[in-house]
Amino acid sequence: MRRTVTWLLVWLFTIAGLRVSLLAPEVCPDVSVTSTHAAAVAAADWIVNNQDGDGKYLYEWDLAIDGPTDAPYNLVRHAGTTMALYQFAAEGKLSYLGPADEGLAWMLDRLVGNDDVAAVAPTPTANAKLGTAALLTVGLVHRRQATGDTTYDTLIRQLGTMMVGQQRPDGSMLNFWDPQTESPVPDKTSLFATGEALWAVALLHNTWPEEGWDEPAWATLTYIATERDEDEDVWPKPWADQWAAYSLHEMATWGLDDEHIDYARSLSAQWGVATRWESQRNGGIDGLVHAPENIAAGQGTWMEGLGMMRQLAQLDDRLADLENDYSDRLACGAGRMIAKQRTGTGQVEVDGGFFVNGTTRVDGQQHVLSGLIFTERLLRERSGERTEETS
Repeated sequence: MRRTVTWLLVWLFTIAGLRVSLLAPEVCPDVSVTSTHAAAVAAADWIVNNQDGDGKYLYEWDLAIDGPTDAPYNLVRHAGTTMALYQFAAEGKLSYLGPADEGLAWMLDRLVGNDDVAAVAPTPTANAKLGTAALLTVGLVHRRQATGDTTYDTLIRQLGTMMVGQQRPDGSMLNFWDPQTESPVPDKTSLFATGEALWAVALLHNTWPEEGWDEPAWATLTYIATERDEDEDVWPKPWADQWAAYSLHEMATWGLDDEHIDYARSLSAQWGVATRWESQRNGGIDGLVHAPENIAAGQGTWMEGLGMMRQLAQLDDRLADLENDYSDRLACGAGRMIAKQRTGTGQVEVDGGFFVNGTTRVDGQQHVLSGLIFTERLLRERSGERTEETS
């Protein structure tokens, strides 16, 4: 009898533990085209309204001190934020072209290189990061798509040459380029930059398909799908790389191999689990058993990854069985983030920001804005509407 009671108690505690962790109820706020679009506009407005006259963005704001933090400014995130504004402009929101061009001008003032290659560095003698060049390239391609303006085509190709020059024989990418030696810095890689560069190079091939940008793109995609996690000692595998998701979508019509699709499935599972876990964080005991909440930028990357996986599933039948799952997770993630957005305070540094633990950083607005763009596409498809194109 005592043994039976003991086992019953074990089972009861196990069930209770699951009930407040893995089996806790999900809360996914309703989202609509209207609410999603308004949140995207507010996020973009936070970026623009807090932009300096020289094109630099407010980097991080802390509610506790009601002021900016002393976190050092990050060029890669500047490039990513500018890219997100160009993404929004390419969706028809052309009023954001001017502020994006101001962010671009700030980077152009920091160009290094020569007639063949270009990069962006904090100073003329400092090392340039691969990720900055990659996201600048992506932004310029989106600008080209939004406007038809070919002014920066030479620069785009110079940046592409720099990125391809960072590639090693196995497809991996070196993270730093030295403007003094005009060559890669050996032996230093980056989890983030490799995927960013892959997306940029894939965009170059789709822009100029006769120029051979596909060969280096294939090498890096296969490296990411099959070797990177081991080389970088990643756990859990695979690294939840939304830049790889952008790349897979960009390369969807090239003829992806089964190993690339297998990678896409395992990659998307990371964002599905992360979004579900976040949707179960609803206070009380549920809140106690969950890990600290991810920053807004991190949650935004889940939305970006799911948005790209959903669109990839529409293009590749091997993922078609997951399209609805991607859609549901994306909508849930968007609803959760919209609920975190501060509005109506009358304070320019706060309104439109996504605050987690009282702090927002510029890339929080960047990544969530991109994710909301993809959520709005989903909701318009569901309602049979066309994507809004307004200035």
